[in-house]
Amino acid sequence: FEGHVEPDVPGIEWASGNLGQGLSAGCGFALACRMKGLKNRIYVLMGDGEQQKGQISEARRFAVKYKLNNLIGFVDFNGLQICGNTNDVMPQDIKANYLSDGWQVLEIDGHDLLQIEAAILEAINIDKPVCIMAHTMMGKGVSFMENKEKYHGSTISEEQLDLALKELNQNNNLEQYKILRKEFISSTKIQTTGTDFNFDPGSFREYEVNNDNRSAWGKAIADIMRKNPDAPIAIFDCDLQGSVKTKEFEEIIPENFFQSGIMEHHTAVMAGAMSRENIQVFFADFGVFGIDETYNQHRLNDINNTNLKIIATHVGLDVGEDGKTHQCLDYIGLIRNLFNFKLIIPGDANQTDHIIRYLVNKYGNYLVPMGRSKIDILQRKSGEIYYNSDYRFEYGKADLLRDGNDGAILTCGTLTGKALEISNILAGSGINLQVWNVSCPLQPDTEALKKAASTGIIFTYEDHNINTGLGSITAENLNQLQLNCKLVKFGIRTYAFSGTAEDVYKMCGLDVDSMIRNIREYFS
Repeated sequence: FEGHVEPDVPGIEWASGNLGQGLSAGCGFALACRMKGLKNRIYVLMGDGEQQKGQISEARRFAVKYKLNNLIGFVDFNGLQICGNTNDVMPQDIKANYLSDGWQVLEIDGHDLLQIEAAILEAINIDKPVCIMAHTMMGKGVSFMENKEKYHGSTISEEQLDLALKELNQNNNLEQYKILRKEFISSTKIQTTGTDFNFDPGSFREYEVNNDNRSAWGKAIADIMRKNPDAPIAIFDCDLQGSVKTKEFEEIIPENFFQSGIMEHHTAVMAGAMSRENIQVFFADFGVFGIDETYNQHRLNDINNTNLKIIATHVGLDVGEDGKTHQCLDYIGLIRNLFNFKLIIPGDANQTDHIIRYLVNKYGNYLVPMGRSKIDILQRKSGEIYYNSDYRFEYGKADLLRDGNDGAILTCGTLTGKALEISNILAGSGINLQVWNVSCPLQPDTEALKKAASTGIIFTYEDHNINTGLGSITAENLNQLQLNCKLVKFGIRTYAFSGTAEDVYKMCGLDVDSMIRNIREYFS
């Protein structure tokens, strides 16, 4: 087995990974059971040193708010952690912490099986979350291990194992277990995906005037819920409901909407765990909180093969006047590190609507990032709406919004409308550029790249860190496909300032006038 608990072991449902995340996962499973009408209970095993993690306090508060009386936590209270006595490393009053947040606490001798049984039977009849504090001694019964912090995280030798088992009056079956381990490793297959859903996605809602993608997402998911009133679809929010546009969903089915307050770390793990139970879970948040702040939590979700849909608004430079601390400039680079996440960046409100109706039936982890502002509705050269009722979203397919032979602009998200404006203006002076909306940057569209490269020069245009986004991915794909053309990257080179989106784009040289001036230099 691996050094930490992993879900490829039969009977293990969640890889806890970093300390402090297990209770959040327990909340997710408890909510899932409630939604599915299951009358079972969720048990979360924790250490005492682990209680120092702030995420546990987030989980405690959530469990009480939503009356998760099917949740029982065990704390192995042995007073030791890696660096010694828990009171020396970081003193805390664990019992008082749980009581102050509204839990019931039962204290027992953790080495007495009858006390363990009695505590469980008592806990299941208490109408609130319960913490069972089990007082134990590390290494009890083995003279050279008792009450020694060394054995919190280090193994013993085979010779020590033999001595320990003799003290415990147990047989040494290590050789048998070695054989079983080899058989287990060779036969284990980790499930990496589930089955797609079959909800009615409803009818496409067309936007004819400029709109913000976040409102289109909110209306689309509300439409879907009206069509599927009994569907296992849930939304988590972190005190940003008005900004992430989930109010209409809550009005339709309040019992499937969960307000977590300002507790993003807990919510990311809880939502991921709940999504494992064949529930379509959406976690809506600002990019800087829902992606940047919770990156490690989503890494854990990815390891656990969750089915989470992250809707991240306020990404890139389009965040309003919140300033550099709230500008999520690295969402492509971050999510690219997670092996099983897919990324879809809508170009306008109409494409957003199509994407949400597509996504609601897909199993797996997806990130859908979008800006804050109302942006252009994308049109063909003829003036026809591009993402109309005839459009069908296909993951990995780039969309050619303008054709041309002199060069190509590859863009995504909020800047797509500006790329069209740039192309239209340059066409007036005889420079005809292709414009590609690359809504799925992590999945290369080979044919689109070949067509763009055939012009001889590609410009990537993004409000993202220039070192880790669309431009860098394009460079790598061109190299792998051995496509010979010049690549010019336009993106964000440093942290920006506070201001309207247009002001900040101009400061970063990503406004239409600056882009036209810079692109023209390559044709002079």
